[in-house]
Amino acid sequence: MAHRNGAQAQRPEVELMRDADRADSWLLLVDGTPQSHVDLSDPTYLDFEYVQRIGHTVDLAFAGGAPVRTLHLGAGALTLARYVAATRPGSRQRAVDDNPRLIELVRGSLPWDRRADLRVATGDAREWLAQRRSGSADLVVCDVFTGARTPAALTSAEFFTDVDRVLDAGGLCAANVGDGRRLRHVRAQAATLAAVFAHTALIAAPGVLRGRRFGNFVLLGSQSPLPTDELARRAHRDPDMAALLEGTTLERFVAGAKAVGDSDATDSPAPPDDVFAR
Repeated sequence: MAHRNGAQAQRPEVELMRDADRADSWLLLVDGTPQSHVDLSDPTYLDFEYVQRIGHTVDLAFAGGAPVRTLHLGAGALTLARYVAATRPGSRQRAVDDNPRLIELVRGSLPWDRRADLRVATGDAREWLAQRRSGSADLVVCDVFTGARTPAALTSAEFFTDVDRVLDAGGLCAANVGDGRRLRHVRAQAATLAAVFAHTALIAAPGVLRGRRFGNFVLLGSQSPLPTDELARRAHRDPDMAALLEGTTLERFVAGAKAVGDSDATDSPAPPDDVFAR
C-alpha cells in the first residue's frame, strides 16, 4: 500500500531505498514504510498492485496512445505520472503533494523525462483541486494519505463532486482506498462515489474483498460507461489476481452503506502494523 502525505505539524521522514530485485529501481519510504516504487529505466513497470490496476484502467478508458490530461492528488514518486508520460506522449499532467521534502527528494534523486509536460506543486490536495478549471482534466487520481490513512476531507461527496466538476465529459476518477476486516470504510466510499458518478466499479484482491486481510481497493467513477469487461479480464490475469465489482455485484457489496459528506466523513482506518511487510 502506498502512502501520500497530508497536513501535519511534523513532517514524516522521507528516504529512498534501492530495490534489490530490479536494477535502477527504487522505493520511496515515508516513516519507514514503502510509499512508491519507481523503475528509472522502465517507467512502464508498475510494481504495486493497485498502481497496476489504475494503469490498466488508463490503458482501456482512453483511446490508445492518445494524450490524457491528468491530475494526481498525491505526488509520491510520480510512478503513475511517469507511466502516463511514457505510454501517452504529449499528456499534460499536474501533481500536488503537501510535503516539500518529498518533492525535493524526488526531483533531485528520481528525475523524470524532462520532455514530459509534468509539473508538481506543493499544497493541500483539496484546496489545489478547487483552483482547477471545470472540465480541464480527463483523469483525476486520488491517492492522498496522511501517514497510512486517507484524510476525511478527501473522502466526502463534496470532495468527489469537485473531482467531477474538474473532469471533462467522459472523464474518469480513480481512487486508492485502504481498508480491511469489516470493510465499512470502503463500502461507504463506494456508496459515496455512486452518489456522484453514474458509473462506478471497484477492484481488489479476493482476500481483501472478503476482509481477510487489509489492502488496497481501486474505486472508479465516471459519468460515462467504464471498460469493465476487459478491465476485469486484465485484473484476473495479473500476477496478484484481482476481482472487479460493478452493477448488482457492487450494489450487494455496498448494501446498507451510505454516502458520507463533509460533516460525517472520517479518516480511513489505520492498517495493522505488519501490513507493509514485503
